[in-house]
Amino acid sequence: MPRVLAFDVNETLLDLSALDPHFESAFGDAALRGQWFAQMLQLAFVGGLTRSYVNFSEAQRAALEMLARRTGRTVDEGTAAQIAATMRNLPSHPEVAGALARLGDAGFRLVALTNSTAEVAHDQLANAGLAGHFDDAISSDEIRSLKPAPAPYHLVAERSEVPIGEVRLIAAHAWDVAGALAAGCSAAFVARPGMVLSPLGPQPDVVGADLDEVAAKILALDGQ
Repeated sequence: MPRVLAFDVNETLLDLSALDPHFESAFGDAALRGQWFAQMLQLAFVGGLTRSYVNFSEAQRAALEMLARRTGRTVDEGTAAQIAATMRNLPSHPEVAGALARLGDAGFRLVALTNSTAEVAHDQLANAGLAGHFDDAISSDEIRSLKPAPAPYHLVAERSEVPIGEVRLIAAHAWDVAGALAAGCSAAFVARPGMVLSPLGPQPDVVGADLDEVAAKILALDGQ
């Protein structure tokens, strides 16, 4: 049973709907926040595939500019700064703190593993009141190789001084789960609203509607 639990941060732990008022104000449609986040991921992933590294903060700003062009809008620097600031101050989903506490109390090592820069990740976890639950917080930006590339998952194992098979990723993104499984980790999928697993490739052995359910299943597998 993996004893190191690596948690994705954005959407898995933190609720991005706090950004919706900014997108409603700037674009007239809060639902465009999802399109922006997907564009940000695409830009970051293309940077990795083409070996032309783009960090998440750069991708975030570029994706906002692309969304503005796509919708015929103009996004000023003030709006962009507000979105960037809110990204550092996102609330956690309501069940997250309790689930993390139960897993930590059960003896698991908890690690945050994010594609955000280390500075952003530090602020996010601190401002959401979650930092104290984690034994370590790792940014893929440290090694200029973003998830779902294998290196970030292996970095968790190296920093935790365990074999990769003793690491379980917990994420609300199918691409993150796929990357972890390909790297040799176990994985758990948090099926938040609108999030589904890919039917392709290996599947995680733990799936839950929220982090409470995922934590309960992990504890059951551990005999607790």
